[in-house]
Parts: sequence; structure tokens; C-alpha cells
Amino acid sequence: MNPVFVTITLLVCSNVFMTFAWYAHLKELNNSAWIVAALVSWGVALIEYMFQVPANRIGYTVLSVGQLKIIQEVITLTVFVPFSVMYLKEPLKLDYLWAGLCLMGAVYFMFRSKFA
Repeated sequence: MNPVFVTITLLVCSNVFMTFAWYAHLKELNNSAWIVAALVSWGVALIEYMFQVPANRIGYTVLSVGQLKIIQEVITLTVFVPFSVMYLKEPLKLDYLWAGLCLMGAVYFMFRSKFA
């Protein structure tokens, strides 16, 4: 299987868990002590790392660290926006579009040697 596809798939899975680890406690554990939220988040983050570490190891066989990081940032925004809107009930802002366009510029610069 294509290592870039495997990397992206694993990073998407990783990012879903990461987003829940970082932000779900704001909704689900907002009445709990912060230490409880931190411990629950660490548990979720452990699952996240089980996807993230192999993703980066596989990806590093064909991509640079910078390319892996930019892919991760694009996935982060792609996962975060629906999570924020649908799960946390935050308003959808045009700023997400502008941030996404800036990330597309970053993708271009990190991968431009592969485009040429």
C-alpha cells in the first residue's frame, strides 16, 4: 500500500483522538477538576500516539519532516473545524477558510519540488 496514503490515514485517526483529548473535556468535563480532565485527556492522547508514531515512521520513509508536519497541520484544521462546529457547537467562521488557504500555501512551498 502507498506509504503516503497509509500515513495520511493514520494521521487522520490520530488527529481525531488528539482533538478529543485537547478539547472534548471543555464540554464533557467542564464541571470536573482540571486534574480529572487532564488525566482523561492523557488517556485519550495515549491512543492518539498509537496512530501518530507509526504514521510518522511510515511517512518519514518517503516524506521529509517538514512535509509530515504540514500534512499534520492540514489534517488538524480539517478535523478541528467540523469538531468545533458539530461537537462543541461553535459558530462556523470565515476565518477557517482563510486559515485553510494559508495552509494550502504552506503545502505548496513544502511540496513544490514534487510539483515541478
